[in-house]
Amino acid sequence: MNHFKLFVPKDTTSCSLGADQIADSILEKAEQYDLNIELTRNGSRGLFWLEPLVEVEIGQKRMAFGSVATADVESLLTDLKTGEFAQHPLFLGETEEIPYLKKQQRITFSRAGITDPLSIDDYQNHDGFKGLEKALSVSSQEIVNEVKESGLRGRGGAAFPTGIKWQTVLDAPSDQKYIVCNADEGDSGTFADRMVMEADPYMLIEGMAIAGLAVGADQGYIYLRSEYPMAQQVLDEAINNAIKAGFLGENILNSGKTFHLEVRLGAGAYICGEETSLLESLEGKRGLVRAKPPLPALEGLFGQPTIVNNVLSLAAVPFILAEGGKAYGEYGINRSKGTLPFQLAGNIHQGGLIELPFGYTLRQLVEEFGQGTASGRPVKAIQVGGPLGAYLPESQWDLPLDYEAFSAEGAVLGHGGIVVFDDSVDMSEQARFSMEFCTEESCGKCTPCRIGSTRGVEVIDRIRSGENSEANIELLHDLCDTMEFGSLCAMGGMTPFPVRSAVSHFASDFTPATSQTGGQGND
Repeated sequence: MNHFKLFVPKDTTSCSLGADQIADSILEKAEQYDLNIELTRNGSRGLFWLEPLVEVEIGQKRMAFGSVATADVESLLTDLKTGEFAQHPLFLGETEEIPYLKKQQRITFSRAGITDPLSIDDYQNHDGFKGLEKALSVSSQEIVNEVKESGLRGRGGAAFPTGIKWQTVLDAPSDQKYIVCNADEGDSGTFADRMVMEADPYMLIEGMAIAGLAVGADQGYIYLRSEYPMAQQVLDEAINNAIKAGFLGENILNSGKTFHLEVRLGAGAYICGEETSLLESLEGKRGLVRAKPPLPALEGLFGQPTIVNNVLSLAAVPFILAEGGKAYGEYGINRSKGTLPFQLAGNIHQGGLIELPFGYTLRQLVEEFGQGTASGRPVKAIQVGGPLGAYLPESQWDLPLDYEAFSAEGAVLGHGGIVVFDDSVDMSEQARFSMEFCTEESCGKCTPCRIGSTRGVEVIDRIRSGENSEANIELLHDLCDTMEFGSLCAMGGMTPFPVRSAVSHFASDFTPATSQTGGQGND
């Protein structure tokens, strides 16, 4: 009986496209075709336009087939049995040689789609837990120093230097400190956090344990958005496995050090992606934004010093400890060090995850990786950084993907989410959506955000209907100033970014003749 090792992803995206049914069909028909199939349910590699992507191990290499449907299973098994799999219409060649994947530089996602997400042995065979072992052999200050040297900045959007945050918590006097992972991934076009948790959960667990060792915290929480049930299932099982194997809990690897970890679910509120609102929710309260100071690093969860980091920030830490902060800092440009997993979504031909060092351009991502729009029409605008990010016209697509370069243009990189729009989009409608989104998701605590966004929707409606447009556009700019400088947090403070960019770069869409049909931009 012929033996083959097959890989079928079990992440949310692949399963939504029929991966479970494909896996069941492969196992069901294997005996019929006299095949001994060893099936691994791996995570996705992030080439979402090819999912479900089925891989077959041939020798030391993995061959890819995609996108596979249940109806393709019989022909795939037939060609495997006869050895003519390279002639199959869905054959893509060696997975690592697919251009979309080959052109990337994967650090955080080096194991994604390769390992069994729940196998600790598989994780260790691919350099897993080396960072934790290193962290257990050095002092807390030495761990923090490595993170400082790496130049790692918060990947959740704020881009605050991670090492400085950790130093603050380390220096804070307290008998109880906490590590909180912000996994409330709610920005439009983002899925990198989910991919980490579903494809490589031990990397996040390891990063959080290292953070605990770095600042003297023995308790951690993953605040997970409720819309990620598969990530919850994987994390819960991975945490239990890590405890049994001695990588979590009491006396980690016989070191005498302790770190406990739990998953806590959010309740569908976008505002709980803001760190202080998240902490309120984690404490069992309504998710209202706290005033700063005090900073969470000094008075965070239950009033104690707390590290609050995004999934991607914590996931970068194992590499930094294992290979050294200097090695990580050699990637990227200027003050934007390391890599960022960019997420291509929206009207895009080849959507998915692309991990690259900072410094590439939007044009390269959309044209070289994304291969243009799914509709085949010209790209008109690109929104980067989620629903609070600016809409960028073509004149800004050659900006280097760098925190300071984007900030200088009134834009943000945020969590690396990139949403593409073709030339049929109505940018006045997008501006209205930005204000409406703020109205819907505001925690309601401060007036500029709560009332300003409501008035913003009304003003944009008057502009679109042609009612005293010039005066109302001036009023809209004044309103944006009030929201930006008067709001308590980034929810109200950044909503003006997409609104202003739409008005500035796509002014013709704000005239009654074009605002209902998606007129061309003027940039």
